[in-house]
Amino acid sequence: MRAMQQWLDRFCYKHPRLSIPGLMKYIVIGNVLVYLLDMFSLGSGGLASSLLGFSPSAILSGQIWRLVTFVFVPYGSSNLFVFAINLYFYYFIGTALEREWGSNKFTIFYFFGVILNILVGFLVGGASMYYVNMSMFFAFATLYPDLQFLLFFIIPVKAKWLAWIDGVFFAISVIRYLMAGYFLMALVPIVAVLNYLLFFASDIGNLFSGIKRKAQWKAQTQRRSSYGGPKVVNFHDSKTKTKEAYLHRCAVCGKTDVSDPQMEFRYCSRCNGYYCYCADHINSHIHIQ
Repeated sequence: MRAMQQWLDRFCYKHPRLSIPGLMKYIVIGNVLVYLLDMFSLGSGGLASSLLGFSPSAILSGQIWRLVTFVFVPYGSSNLFVFAINLYFYYFIGTALEREWGSNKFTIFYFFGVILNILVGFLVGGASMYYVNMSMFFAFATLYPDLQFLLFFIIPVKAKWLAWIDGVFFAISVIRYLMAGYFLMALVPIVAVLNYLLFFASDIGNLFSGIKRKAQWKAQTQRRSSYGGPKVVNFHDSKTKTKEAYLHRCAVCGKTDVSDPQMEFRYCSRCNGYYCYCADHINSHIHIQ
């Protein structure tokens, strides 16, 4: 998985023109137009969605535009308020990822999910962008884990906890399909998560490695204390130097998530390797090639 992420990073770096600046803006506008066409279409409604949605039989018979237009077909509640909230959520998450990565990497990330969705769509007989759009929040929570959202516009909740809730929702969807006997349909949410894993394999590996290091460091300090070993010095004490069980360390200034818990850290996709930088240097460092 890490090798795949390295290949994707190199691919993004070597093909800077493969980008659509403001991609989520066009996705949202397309969803709004299809929603309005469905609302004002004659008969029972949904005419635009039926003509633009993903249909393997229609695509194979020559309606190849559906390979692109299904991206703009709304999925979920027909309630206008819920529809507007969902679009705002997708737009906010998408633009944040594009701002962090650049339009090149975000475009490839999004359309890689589209391609995987199309492949699965031919197997299960249909496809929508619902799970792909929802899986973008995993990427957002990985980059901004401590950013707070107001749940129900009242309760402040960090992005990382909402991502866990999102993960539970995906797991329930998979289990529900399996229990109903729709084994191929269970691939739809799995593939959406796979797209996230392909782009964040190293981040996830670093996370678990950091947790393991912290657990080992804590166990060592407890053993020292229990056997009357040397006193463990607080790592915030600037007069002493102790080994930090950090998860992220800036390659420029050396700050870590232990020495500066409030600092945000990012991994640069343009550097040749896995180099981490703090928020002060992520946009100003010299790329390592």
